[in-house]
Amino acid sequence: MKNITVEQLKEKMDSGEKINLIDCREPHEYAEFNLGGKLVPLGKIQTMQIEDLEDLKEDEVIIHCRSGQRSMMACMVLDQMGFKNTYNVTGGVLAWKEKFGDGK
Repeated sequence: MKNITVEQLKEKMDSGEKINLIDCREPHEYAEFNLGGKLVPLGKIQTMQIEDLEDLKEDEVIIHCRSGQRSMMACMVLDQMGFKNTYNVTGGVLAWKEKFGDGK
């Protein structure tokens, strides 16, 4: 697992780079505000219900949550399952909103 800041993530998004962004929060949090990532709640990752992610084991996978704690756990679990390039978004959505507001 490596860390990525919200500024680095926004640069990647703004450049049009294809990224694998995973939101590991709960559905109600995702519905309130999201960065356009794929919703895969932490509980599913922890119970290895990751069929949607299996093809990404060799690819860069960027994971975020509300504050960076759940996404750090998600990265650790995925690393144990053989994922090679997981990135935790430090500060999560809270840091994103503080830096960029509610816009994307």
